[in-house]
Amino acid sequence: MNIIKSLAVFIIAGLCEIGGGYLIWLWLKSDKPLWYGITGAIILALYGVVATWQSAGFGRVYAAYGGIFILMALLWAWKVDGFKPDKYDIIGAIIAMLGACIIIFFPRNK
Repeated sequence: MNIIKSLAVFIIAGLCEIGGGYLIWLWLKSDKPLWYGITGAIILALYGVVATWQSAGFGRVYAAYGGIFILMALLWAWKVDGFKPDKYDIIGAIIAMLGACIIIFFPRNK
């Protein structure tokens, strides 16, 4: 799978996981209506489907996704919740992204 397509799949999966989880969070923590929770659950299930669009194996995809999720969660918190990441958040996200890229994109001996 080419790198751009793979990154796009990771981003779509991240939006599904974070967006679905956020809707459930709002339903349970902010007294939003039940349909927030139901919609969030459907979106979270969609996340599980989207992740299968990667060409690597399950373990490698989920390990790499963890690093990408860290960056996306910080971006979501910043843009949606008004959380301001500090330099340690940014450094940690960069390290996680480097690790994710090494796991998923570096060539392997077969």
